[in-house]
Amino acid sequence: MDTQEIYQKIDELKMEYVKVQGDIEKLEATGHSTEILEAKLSELENKIREYRSKL
Repeated sequence: MDTQEIYQKIDELKMEYVKVQGDIEKLEATGHSTEILEAKLSELENKIREYRSKL
């Protein structure tokens, strides 16, 4: 995987992160549990960190 592909993957993960954050906000507003999505955010953070370490 070259540098450009790594940056592209990081950008994709960031977009997914923002989407999940929005979903969490919607669930919080309606009083639903956000534990699963919070775990997804943590997973995305770890993946982003992993890709950044490859740069």
